Amino acid sequence: MDPCPFVRVLVGNLALKVPVAARPAGGSGVHPSAYPCFATVRLDKLPSRHTAAVPLLPPDHADAPPPPAAASLAAGFHLSKADLDRIAGRSFFSPASPSGAGTAKLKVAIYSGGRGTTCWLRSRRLLGRVSLPLDLRETAEGRAVVFHSGWVTLGKGASAAAKAQLYLTVKAEVDPRFVFEFDGEPERSPQVFQVQGNRRQPVYTCSFSCRHHSGEWNFGSRSAQSDPSSSRRRCSSFGSERERPGKERKGWSVTVHDLSGSPVALASMVTPFVASPGTDRVSRSNPGAWLILRPGDGTWQPWGRLEAWRERGGPAGDGLGYRFELLPDTAAGPGVTLAESTISASKGGKFAIDLTGAGANPLARTPSSSGRSGELVRRPSPCPGYRGFVMSSTVASEGKGGRPAVEVGVQHVGCSEDAAAFVALAAAVDLSMNACRLFSHKLRRGLSSAAALW
Repeated sequence: MDPCPFVRVLVGNLALKVPVAARPAGGSGVHPSAYPCFATVRLDKLPSRHTAAVPLLPPDHADAPPPPAAASLAAGFHLSKADLDRIAGRSFFSPASPSGAGTAKLKVAIYSGGRGTTCWLRSRRLLGRVSLPLDLRETAEGRAVVFHSGWVTLGKGASAAAKAQLYLTVKAEVDPRFVFEFDGEPERSPQVFQVQGNRRQPVYTCSFSCRHHSGEWNFGSRSAQSDPSSSRRRCSSFGSERERPGKERKGWSVTVHDLSGSPVALASMVTPFVASPGTDRVSRSNPGAWLILRPGDGTWQPWGRLEAWRERGGPAGDGLGYRFELLPDTAAGPGVTLAESTISASKGGKFAIDLTGAGANPLARTPSSSGRSGELVRRPSPCPGYRGFVMSSTVASEGKGGRPAVEVGVQHVGCSEDAAAFVALAAAVDLSMNACRLFSHKLRRGLSSAAALW
């Protein structure tokens, strides 16, 4: 089945020049150079808003691009076909789309002042706004398009010499992805479908089990021990049980099988999720961990390691902290961290591995790009085999059953086992949300029996 069309819009290389005579909006306050400056970036009506620091250049800086040290990615927006159709008001890829269809509006606001969560609204000062139309239909031919790369004056009215100027680069490119959806919670041993438009095709089955020893990794066809129906029976009989404080959660695993029944990936909980002494939470200093394994030479070969813990609450409440490392092919050498972040425990969110900007500057011109662009800035790549968008998966909030939706960049899938490893990783992340739940709270139905076995 073909991958799904995606377009990503990248914004970066931000830099600011502020004339000495300029003052914040409203005519009061100190010169912006006395405070750090930052930008908020939004695209059309998408819910996400990005915030990024903006380096301040001397007022007499030439109209040339900012120095390479200032070049960086400030925001990235990932648009699915549904997003593109919503922007176009009809099918985005229809050749009969009217003029103006497919044009999104990029909005950038520049502020001076702090970005803290407690006094941000009081301390920030608006310096100006920029709005740029982006005709995303130009990407339909499969080429990258640079919509803008240069200086632009902030705000309207007054002379350009009396107002701040912003340098930015805006680029859009196609980014096709394979999309997979679980038809149930990972602990319910669901099927996994590949999705393309309105078509859904089964490609994998998952088998959830609770092992008694961390080393029990049986490689082979599906056995009675990992049969989906038996695991469903085992994991549904204690759905209302409340856990006793101090009990650890361990031994969970999810095996991904292809349609022939052969195992193609495995997520195995290798470090128990245990409450820290005197608390009922899994701490960052003692996280639980999963190994993601792939078949090789008739046995399981470690591919990645996921650590997870419960992050203490801030204004948004507690969260699931995580770190994912890609393991080397040999036992020697450390793993390479590809993702580390936090997902809201009360709202859920997305787990993502996105290395955009980790290697070459993604806003530099490529042979297939049109328009102007900034200079190419080389940075060390964390992993030569993985670049750009790698994968993402949805994660349900704690206590609620979720059906993970997984997106994988086509450049990272060469065979069924490649995609299956990301599916297993998505299952491990989703299960970690509940493995890190406070031990004074019950697990969601289907997982309580796994805890009860211990």
